[in-house]
Amino acid sequence: MTTDSHTRPRTPLAEPVHAIEQAGALDPLVDVGNRVSGLVVSDDAVRKLLQGAWLGHALHPLLVEVPIGTWMSASLLDVAGDDSSRDDAQLLTGVGLLAAVPAALSGWAEYAETDTRSRRVAVVHAGANALGIGLQVASFVARRGGHHRLGAALGLGALSAVGAGGFLGGHLAAARKVGTHDPSFGPA
Repeated sequence: MTTDSHTRPRTPLAEPVHAIEQAGALDPLVDVGNRVSGLVVSDDAVRKLLQGAWLGHALHPLLVEVPIGTWMSASLLDVAGDDSSRDDAQLLTGVGLLAAVPAALSGWAEYAETDTRSRRVAVVHAGANALGIGLQVASFVARRGGHHRLGAALGLGALSAVGAGGFLGGHLAAARKVGTHDPSFGPA
């Protein structure tokens, strides 16, 4: 594929993402997202906290690293560890679940500052991540019940869902420029 000053190569994922941005069929989910986000940011102090105003940077990208990192670490132990690492993998799965709560809340706080196209992508992003969290809950329950292999398989499935959600989150941050910031970090 050649490029010139007017065109850029498109990835195979560009068209599906553009389709999500234009999908008016998602607007009922956007309405639900609007209500959820409105509840999360109804208090100005909570909104500022969750958006990272105190940091001068959107908090959501920082917070998502904890659940993703712990879940990836649990999966690494599942694949490369032995029977003695099962408790550690279970602990990491649980820590990731706890860390997913503030990560999700900060995401809904960012949602409050977006336009309709971004909100369509955001509800699919949230749905993929909700699926991943649900699979991680099932993984944790399976692990606690002594079904480590099932828990490991569910954890890998969860990472797939969260990975898809993360791709859409990256699109929101990089292409759609979603993310609150301190004006002092703006262009000179």
